[in-house]
Amino acid sequence: MFYNQNPLPDDRSQIIRDHLYLVDILVGRMVTQVPSFMNKDDMKSAGMLGLLDAANKFDPGKNILFKTFAEYRIRGAILDEMRKLDWFSRSLRDKQNRIGKTIVELELQLGRDPEDHEVAQAMKLSLEDYRSMLGEVSHLGCVSLNETLDNSHEGSSFLDSLMDERDDISPGARIEGQQLAAKVADVLAQLSEKERLVISLYYYEELTQKEIAEILELSEGRVSQLHSQALIKLKSKLEARLY
Repeated sequence: MFYNQNPLPDDRSQIIRDHLYLVDILVGRMVTQVPSFMNKDDMKSAGMLGLLDAANKFDPGKNILFKTFAEYRIRGAILDEMRKLDWFSRSLRDKQNRIGKTIVELELQLGRDPEDHEVAQAMKLSLEDYRSMLGEVSHLGCVSLNETLDNSHEGSSFLDSLMDERDDISPGARIEGQQLAAKVADVLAQLSEKERLVISLYYYEELTQKEIAEILELSEGRVSQLHSQALIKLKSKLEARLY
């Protein structure tokens, strides 16, 4: 549904009521990606602020559905709350970057995507410890997908490329976005079959990690590890192609 430009307060209230369900949906999808001390009530409160912000700033003149605009605002508000809580510590960032750097270096050495045990060996870790580290940094993936790649892409993010839902960008930015999406597609093709399946089922089919685990006949923890590793590979490999 499209809404009038500069809606009156009563109209904004109706818009918010019509889209309250989005907050619950996005909280349900993101709850497995946040630390245990950030509960659903925290997420819902932040999401409601995002929805309110969307209703106040929505401009239908840009020919975009309010639902699409609101989803980005709600998700962004929840991520902002995570940043305020400063849960993604420098040590976790360092671990995520170390994994990514090792994967890129091995890819150059081997001429192919490295296996889990090869990454673990290069990092002087056991396979169990490596996978445990993937679990530690898994929550960073939610933020990483929303981070800007670099200033030349007018705020393009990994999530923008994966979801490809934006309708309110300029022709020039759209071309850059299409080029970026092509690079993302190229990197996705280099992931393992299970990693591609996890990314596809999670971001395109919008299944939960529990549902994906049942489909792939894996533990939920293993799905989380595959998801985390896939996002690290996406981030590291794509950055290597952009700089």
